[in-house]
Amino acid sequence: MTLRASQPHYLRIRDQLVIDISQGALASASKLPPERDLAERFGCTRVTLRQALQLLETDGLIYRENRRGWYLSPPRVRYDPTRTSGFMEYVVAQGRIPVTECLHAELRPAGAWLAKRMGLDHPEQAVFYLQRRRWVDRRPVLLEYNALLASWCPGLLSHDLNGSLTALLRERFARVHSRSEMSMRPGTVNDVQAELLQVSPGSSSFYLERLNFGEHDQPVEFDQELWRSDSLTVVLDTRYPG
Repeated sequence: MTLRASQPHYLRIRDQLVIDISQGALASASKLPPERDLAERFGCTRVTLRQALQLLETDGLIYRENRRGWYLSPPRVRYDPTRTSGFMEYVVAQGRIPVTECLHAELRPAGAWLAKRMGLDHPEQAVFYLQRRRWVDRRPVLLEYNALLASWCPGLLSHDLNGSLTALLRERFARVHSRSEMSMRPGTVNDVQAELLQVSPGSSSFYLERLNFGEHDQPVEFDQELWRSDSLTVVLDTRYPG
């Protein structure tokens, strides 16, 4: 399609960058030139340039790291939230490099909100609370908050939590989930979450809550996942009777 001369300058910049990306002028996952250089190339202000870059970010073609600049987006992780495999396993299966970083871990009372959400007997019931950050190919993509019944996996904090929690529960505690209840919705990140995910505050995210049940159909774990929205594609394998 031929662009009309009257088309706003930021749209012409966006379209030229799309051409550059599609023709391989920039290698996958490479860093874009500094905003100052791009503005000089296109003869525009940095305000106009950022309008174009933000459109490309919305389309998932590029992403921004705070204080580091703009990068081409790598392929999205294909994510099935109904899976039984853990993050480390399904990311490796897609030929990517996963890393889990435990940011915080403690034993504490569940509290009123979590006790109600999990259907616990009382808010003083002890849980292990974990906050972890997940990386794919050296890029932070997910913040995960886990609350596990301490009586279900005693001694959890004495183990390495910088890996697959699914595998740890299975191999060290002989614990598996029997089923899960999930809810998903779009969201945004606050200042702290933005810093951890290396995005701008208020950026869009994909939010998931999961209540996991144990061997006797008792609630044992409550998870909250906060994904960078440009890092994943949700894929469900649906089987129909007959």
